[in-house]
Amino acid sequence: MDLENAKAQMRKGVLELCILAIAANEEVYPSDIIARLKSNDLIVVEGTLYPLLTRLKNDSLLDYSWRESNSGPPRKYFKTTETGRQVLSDLSQSWNQLVHSVNMTLLKD
Repeated sequence: MDLENAKAQMRKGVLELCILAIAANEEVYPSDIIARLKSNDLIVVEGTLYPLLTRLKNDSLLDYSWRESNSGPPRKYFKTTETGRQVLSDLSQSWNQLVHSVNMTLLKD
């Protein structure tokens, strides 16, 4: 078994939940999302993030706005939509149930 690959797959499985949560309270720039994920040991690279942002936008879970930048062209900032907040709530409940179930399984002798 490739342990590092298994760990990466587990992290990848929760990225959509994490992105929706990060963008739920304020508009965020992709580099801010990456920094927040990295600070919580959920390492992600731009090549992984941008397709996820596009998919979440196409699914109407994220929206974006353009903002002028002092250091170059306008930047795209993302925010969770109302539909995205409902999906975030549903995914959070599912995540909490999954964590509980896994913990109960791991603790059983």
